[in-house]
Amino acid sequence: MNTAKIIVNPYAGRWKAKAAIPDIERVCQEIGLDYELVVTEGPNHGIELAREAALAGFSPIVSAGGDGSINEVVNGLMQAAGNGVAGPLGVIPLGSADDFADMLGMEKEVEAACRVILAGHTRVIDVGCVNGRYFDNNSAVGLEPMVTITQAAMERIKGTPRYILAALKTILSHKPWHMRLVWDDGKYEGMVVLVSVGNTRRTGGAFWMTPHAEVDDGYLDFIFAGKMGRLKLLRLLPTTFDGSHIERPEVTYLRTTRLAIECDPPTPIQADGELFELSATHIEYTILPGRLQVIVPAPDEHKKAAS
Repeated sequence: MNTAKIIVNPYAGRWKAKAAIPDIERVCQEIGLDYELVVTEGPNHGIELAREAALAGFSPIVSAGGDGSINEVVNGLMQAAGNGVAGPLGVIPLGSADDFADMLGMEKEVEAACRVILAGHTRVIDVGCVNGRYFDNNSAVGLEPMVTITQAAMERIKGTPRYILAALKTILSHKPWHMRLVWDDGKYEGMVVLVSVGNTRRTGGAFWMTPHAEVDDGYLDFIFAGKMGRLKLLRLLPTTFDGSHIERPEVTYLRTTRLAIECDPPTPIQADGELFELSATHIEYTILPGRLQVIVPAPDEHKKAAS
């Protein structure tokens, strides 16, 4: 193993990651993990740091933070790799939801996560792309990124409850969009309240939006829901906690390699919980099979992700 570059987003988990820096450094020194640690200074700084580290020959590149922090590092790695396989990516999960870490059975405690990184066992997974932004876990347009905007403004509530309360508040003020969706073998046009696209099964710590998604099958799973009133949406919300919403007649669940969306009025777009466009009218999703190498627990130590 070469020198690892550990990229810490200090704000992740409401400053949980900043507080963990002394533990990360202590553990790395104790277990003999050669590393350099850097701290991001603002939005998208992790992209730049990861790209520079990969091009400079650091390996692995480690994201210490939440899903948004991982997203930035993945984008930097993908930029550095060009058309090749990016990574290896290591993860020290320190976020509010840690969806990606949970879905890949990663260790959540700092020392255990660092030991997994030192062991270096890897798995190759797919990467999604939406309007030029890469994502490893989930992306969405419509209601879901509106929830992201709502929860970002909520400072007193932490963790998964913040996402659930934000969803409730957003549903009570939502308006549907007129969308035209085109995918591999079908299309739809009409009023839509949400489109959620998953490379894995869960988002926001609690919402199993695409419960059959697999990270290495070469496809994106996606759902969309037609126009419905607030009461129906409120009844739909708890069914997303176990994935049973996909059995509801208002919800369509599909699998594709590409998805094009025309939207009026414009919609925000989130990728792994990070807003990167606030007013999009044309959205293009694609899947990039087998493009990211991720460090995960070895098979005999692997903890099966919750299902």
